[in-house]
Amino acid sequence: MADRVTVIGWDGSPLTAAARGALGAATLVAGAAHHLALPEVPPTAERIRLGSLPLAARRIAAHRGTAVVLADGDPGFFGVVRTLRAPEYGLEVEVVPAVSSVATAFARAGMPWDDAQVVVAHPRTLRRAVNVCRAHPKVAVLTAPGAGPAELGLLLEGVHRTFVICEELGTEREQVSVVTSDKAADHTWRDPNVVIVIGGPAGAGEGGGWIAGRDPGTGPRGWVQPDASYAVGTAHGPGGGPAGVLGEGEREVLRAAQLARLGPRTGDLVWDIGCGAGAFAAEAARAGAAVIAVDHDPAACTRTEGAARRFGVQLQVVYGSAPHVLENLPEPDVVRVGGGGPAVVSAVADRRPRRIVTHAATRDAAERVGRDLTEHGYQVQCALIQSVELDTRAWTETERNVAFLLSGVLPDRAP
Repeated sequence: MADRVTVIGWDGSPLTAAARGALGAATLVAGAAHHLALPEVPPTAERIRLGSLPLAARRIAAHRGTAVVLADGDPGFFGVVRTLRAPEYGLEVEVVPAVSSVATAFARAGMPWDDAQVVVAHPRTLRRAVNVCRAHPKVAVLTAPGAGPAELGLLLEGVHRTFVICEELGTEREQVSVVTSDKAADHTWRDPNVVIVIGGPAGAGEGGGWIAGRDPGTGPRGWVQPDASYAVGTAHGPGGGPAGVLGEGEREVLRAAQLARLGPRTGDLVWDIGCGAGAFAAEAARAGAAVIAVDHDPAACTRTEGAARRFGVQLQVVYGSAPHVLENLPEPDVVRVGGGGPAVVSAVADRRPRRIVTHAATRDAAERVGRDLTEHGYQVQCALIQSVELDTRAWTETERNVAFLLSGVLPDRAP
């Protein structure tokens, strides 16, 4: 095993005395090509070009001598330190940090970043990184080959964002470009790069926040809000009901149960089909998920956009009739079907999301939907939910709602 392993972060500035001392004593140096070309690397040291981190870690563990690993930015922030400290290698690691590439990118842009989400985009995580960019107004994306600015822009189709693209930070070839997301695919970008994705309402207030990233305390308390929070400013309710009345599938108790069954979270893409007043869509977005809300009623689309503004969340509203309008939408993780019946549920199941939730007014309708989900390979749960509103001054019943709640979980894609 290596006598000592020092990980040195490099941000383009001159190496510190501690870094130079460790590097000068190294008998093995690992890093990218531009790291190994640094004049401080001892000419007699064994050199490892970093590609596969686990393979490099095994070679370092087998080395007899003093090893140094060079990495861009802060190696403890989405960097090589995590791999090197894995128990199977048995390495004792010392770290000499540098300014992270995310901090440098925001410095180049002249922007604060305590209110930013930070994600890593590899080909296997690209879709989830894009969903975070859909859901949050300020995101820093640490990219990789095959998951760079062009791919981010293509997957954000229909959602306007501004990209600040920082290429080869800290080198003589450093370049910062500002483009709209729809133009990012028109260029070839150099690696490595960091993409700052900006769009939608502002995050933290002028005085700043108290927690990095998304403030979980933004907006009113409660996973679901009272029906009255959404039944405002309408000429008629969803489905043609009277003014100020939510659709049957949007009522508070059923909405809470739907959210509990789906469990939307950061990195997910949620479809809300038949979004009505936007109650479910807004609350899924408050949970940190990206949301596409769909409705064939222009008034419902307007109300959903209004709900998003009131609660300070971002979501995409698509006007059109399901199931046809769903064909060109990006793949969902979880789906709520608030309208359209068995045909829409079947079309959604064909897309194989992890979870589907819907409701039915009668047992016969619930059985039809349940059979269809079962035939698509979903494990189905059904519950009869009844809520009774009481006037607490006289403890008399004011309203009663009954619905069958159906949910399907795809076993091979759970959770």
